[in-house]
Amino acid sequence: MSVGWGVIGAGGIADRRTIPEGILPARNAHLVAVMGRNEPRVREVAEKYGGVAWYTKEEDLLANGEVQAVYVATPNHLHCEQTVRALRAGKHVLCEKPMAMNLAEGEKMIEVAQEHNLKLAIGYMMRFHAWHQELKRLVEAGRLGTLVMGRAQLTCWYPPLEGAWRQVPEQGGGGALLDLGTHCIDLLEMYLGRTTQVTAFTANIVQDYPVEDTAIVLLRFASGATGFVDVHFNVPDEASVNMLELYGSQGRVNGRGTIGQMSTGTLVACLPAEERGYEAAQVRAEVEEVEIKPPEVVNIYQAEIEDVSDAILSDRPPAVPGEDGWWNLRVVLAAYESARRGRAIRVEE
Repeated sequence: MSVGWGVIGAGGIADRRTIPEGILPARNAHLVAVMGRNEPRVREVAEKYGGVAWYTKEEDLLANGEVQAVYVATPNHLHCEQTVRALRAGKHVLCEKPMAMNLAEGEKMIEVAQEHNLKLAIGYMMRFHAWHQELKRLVEAGRLGTLVMGRAQLTCWYPPLEGAWRQVPEQGGGGALLDLGTHCIDLLEMYLGRTTQVTAFTANIVQDYPVEDTAIVLLRFASGATGFVDVHFNVPDEASVNMLELYGSQGRVNGRGTIGQMSTGTLVACLPAEERGYEAAQVRAEVEEVEIKPPEVVNIYQAEIEDVSDAILSDRPPAVPGEDGWWNLRVVLAAYESARRGRAIRVEE
């Protein structure tokens, strides 16, 4: 069986990644229709993908009976309204992150999905990354021992651009932290558990626009472990490393290039074979690093679409439900509060 998908917001990430890499190759999904308010642009997208139906109004796409699920990929301030409208039209929804501009909007989206017995998933596709999943198996097997610290970094060069909604607070809700940091926090919580406290710093160091181009977040998790997120809109793409690091009582794992829109990268582990006693001289024994490789490389967008489609077909929760998106938004908003108030902020379940 195959789920028919409609796309609200057919430009941007939908056209770059999610349609060609996710919906089209998915084994249990097919593209039915696309919608965008720029008629020449949405018509071009529709023709590119086999002449599917195209619309300039959401209500027209939602009236298409072949559309069973909707991917919402519009500016953040439209997510709540469009998601609720799709759910009330009887469509399952995959909404891009962050799910909403505030917690009340997120709660409304979840409530409407529950009222109509429909699936609501949020677009944290990096969870599906093959290397991230392999690292999860390593952690769950206890290979790193007790986890003590994690770091996630994501950077890019994002200069002032005319019409860039992510640079407008009323449309995007924030800058590097809300756009990039939300992914990093989601990944660290996948390994280290829920956040209980955050301390954050935001700044504009290079880019001259109303949202931050730099954010640093320190996190404490319920397990007692700590985490560190650094995200930037002011580092050249060629210089980006996009690190993922986990440290535990029995070793460490360092990743390069796994965080981002690509489905590739590398993970290297240092896992000493035996426990050593205390070395007062701090002489570091040479330990061979082992490259971690997943059994199969998967495209993160295809895996995301296939997961949501399977959740619809088999009537199970999606891997990243609306509740997870709401929690992530709560942590990110607490980080912004910390940056404004200059102190640590507790995050309660």
